[in-house]
Amino acid sequence: MKHSIVHSLTPVLLVGGGDCAPDQLGPLVRRAGAVVAADGGAEALLSSGHIPDAVIGDMDSLSDAARARLPAERLHEISEQDSTDFDKCLRSIDAPLVWGAGFLGARLDHQLAAMTVLARHPDRRCVLIGAEDVVMLAPPRLSLDLDPGTRFSLYPLGPVTGRSTGLRWNIDGLAFAPDRMTSTSNEVAAPRVDLWLDAPRMLLILPVAAFPELERALERSDARWPAPA
Repeated sequence: MKHSIVHSLTPVLLVGGGDCAPDQLGPLVRRAGAVVAADGGAEALLSSGHIPDAVIGDMDSLSDAARARLPAERLHEISEQDSTDFDKCLRSIDAPLVWGAGFLGARLDHQLAAMTVLARHPDRRCVLIGAEDVVMLAPPRLSLDLDPGTRFSLYPLGPVTGRSTGLRWNIDGLAFAPDRMTSTSNEVAAPRVDLWLDAPRMLLILPVAAFPELERALERSDARWPAPA
């Protein structure tokens, strides 16, 4: 599917049906250029007093009561069953950055599926925000100003190499793969971390407190992966 349903020049908040704390959701809603629900994620938004600008998905998790509260023109049903609601949403949003809330911390199988979607759409910048962590598919080039000692985990979804500066264990010359080498529980050793990668297959996992700096770093640099052919 090539058609975008939601267009925004500023970050879009995408809300899924998983764990999503109201105190975390409210500030994101207020800052977002648009708010999108992935199917049953609309329930969390409605419960917190917010009506999404769009609801995208196969609609199998949206209750009749929630549907009745939503304007019909904001419901975008994509009935095919070959992809998750997160996938349907991410490929349908045209924005410089997507914040994803409600995709971490509920079910492990759903979290793994979300990571696969990030790898499937490397050109769509998306940061998943949970209670403890933020996760994104790392871009080809990233510079972050973080406090020494900050957890900095890298987990490959496929073969990938790169280099770094500012980490306790820099990654130069290492061949990463999920069944071989990972770099989880690495940590920041200098005020500036620079990361270069050769393929869109590396997850970056940081403490949720690092989200503001991650967002600033993405604003400072437009380095991104091209759309898959």
